[in-house]
Amino acid sequence: MADLQDIRLTLDHCVKCNICTTVCPVASVAPDLFPGPKYVGPQAQRFRDPRELTADASVDYCSGCGVCDMACPHGVNIMEMNAKARAKLYETERIPLRNYILSRSELIGKLGHPVAPLASWLVQFKPARLLAEKTLGIDHRAPFPSFAREPFRDWYRKRRKVTPGRPFSFDQAPVPGPVQPGGRGQVLYFHGCSTQFYEPRVGQAAVAVLERNGLEVILPEQNCCGLPLMSQGDFKGARKYAYNNLRKLAPWVRKGYVIVGTSTSCTLMLKHDYLDILDIRDEDARLVAENTYDICEFLLLLEGRGELDVNFMSIGTALPYHAPCQLKAHGMGRPAVDLMSLIPGLTIVETDAECCGIAGTYGYKHEKYDIAMAIGEPLFRQVREISTDLAVCDSETCRWQITHGSGVPTVHPVEVLAWAYGADMSGPVTRLERA
Repeated sequence: MADLQDIRLTLDHCVKCNICTTVCPVASVAPDLFPGPKYVGPQAQRFRDPRELTADASVDYCSGCGVCDMACPHGVNIMEMNAKARAKLYETERIPLRNYILSRSELIGKLGHPVAPLASWLVQFKPARLLAEKTLGIDHRAPFPSFAREPFRDWYRKRRKVTPGRPFSFDQAPVPGPVQPGGRGQVLYFHGCSTQFYEPRVGQAAVAVLERNGLEVILPEQNCCGLPLMSQGDFKGARKYAYNNLRKLAPWVRKGYVIVGTSTSCTLMLKHDYLDILDIRDEDARLVAENTYDICEFLLLLEGRGELDVNFMSIGTALPYHAPCQLKAHGMGRPAVDLMSLIPGLTIVETDAECCGIAGTYGYKHEKYDIAMAIGEPLFRQVREISTDLAVCDSETCRWQITHGSGVPTVHPVEVLAWAYGADMSGPVTRLERA
């Protein structure tokens, strides 16, 4: 897919059935601001210069959730049209400072973690948040996470001191030989910004689960996947991040390694968006895309071959699970549900809400906060009805939004798996009683 001619061909498949509009979470709560994906996507595209992806301001209210693409019966690339139109919009209009700040999650993490307690206090301090809302347009009610005192990579390096001999640098790593998807041996872990700076417990759980299944975890050099920048229409900045990651990861893949990630947003960027939205068509992008797996997808491959350790401890409770939009876009089903269903006594109840509303940084913007909360309310209500102890979701910003909107602490599926294996964990997952 993905050059302009391909987009125009897919728009001609649009028969104006309006299915995309009926499922669009934004159009359902803010039709005056966003008339729907059909109008802003293929219908508007027909009136644009075929050599330019021009856009009006309403395209900025597209949250980029991708529900329209998944619902379209004719394969129209609506979300991609809107993403590229937004990028064109910000080629002619200056990207707001607010958007610039929100899209630098890695930079914010690097600045905040040396003074984590102070930084965490500041992002929760109401006068400071009100000032940020007034001057920048970042809503004071939006759910900012706390900074971790110890970033994930620091924890990993300290741990290596008591388990010497593990390869860390590319030059130290052995050649693993042919590796099948989910194969035994070493795997590369792409942790992303959220695990590095805000939720290191997710990375610790991933390491525990992978090692329990005979896999050695290697941390390659990496940087932000670039999704926050792409979502703001900053394709130039996103491509810079993407090329940096490809330069760091592709040599490992050529050596025979596969990449496993715990952020469905990050893995979708590596597997799809570098190629099809940012239009990076070189061999490195193809190699990385073909050898990247979401962690639950990866573990389910092991289970399908009878190689997954299924000796889980019993957890006698019911937990709500929300499949985030980015996970659905992978087109791999619900591997987390399949895996957690292997835990004795645990009942997983899938919510039927389409979206939590946060859409990365969408719900952090003052003019969109109420839209995001209105989109998420059906989900928040379902979560509270199923459990007040814990909820489960694969995406970091969705977890923060669910916790914010429902009051129910929300964890990654790999945390539940690690806890069921008997791992020594921290965080909300310890609320579960295991036998």
